[in-house]
Amino acid sequence: MIVLGLDPGYAIVGYGAIDTNKGKHKLLCYGAITTPAGMEMSRRLLEISRDMRTLLDTVKPDMVAVEELFFNNNITTGIQVAQARGVILAACAERGLTPVAYTPSQVKQAVVGYGKAEKKQVMEMTRMMLSLKAVPKPDDAADALAIALCHAHTAGSSMPTK
Repeated sequence: MIVLGLDPGYAIVGYGAIDTNKGKHKLLCYGAITTPAGMEMSRRLLEISRDMRTLLDTVKPDMVAVEELFFNNNITTGIQVAQARGVILAACAERGLTPVAYTPSQVKQAVVGYGKAEKKQVMEMTRMMLSLKAVPKPDDAADALAIALCHAHTAGSSMPTK
């Protein structure tokens, strides 16, 4: 089963795809969709939408997992990320996919075993679980892979095997 993990943003959308089968995970691809700073927000959203459609058509995921939004102190940034997340969800819906959302603490719990783990711990466990030589860059891509692993572990018992 191919799981695509997504870490939403309006400047950077991290993505990571894994093939998971009977508790074993294989890295397929990872990277980031980026939009230039200073670009009008409507243009950024259009670019994210186009790139998401291309990514979905290339990866052909069976499942999509996306990070749930949480708002810190900057509400403006949160709103912009929410807009980008909406575009991402719409692109998935166009392809007949219903993304499953996970909070950061759920991702940490699934990958590290502790819901308040440090970011470095999550990145290192992601690297180890996928047998990688180094932590994927950018950080947004590593986060997206952790989200995909979270879904593989959380939904593992209900996911069909190949």
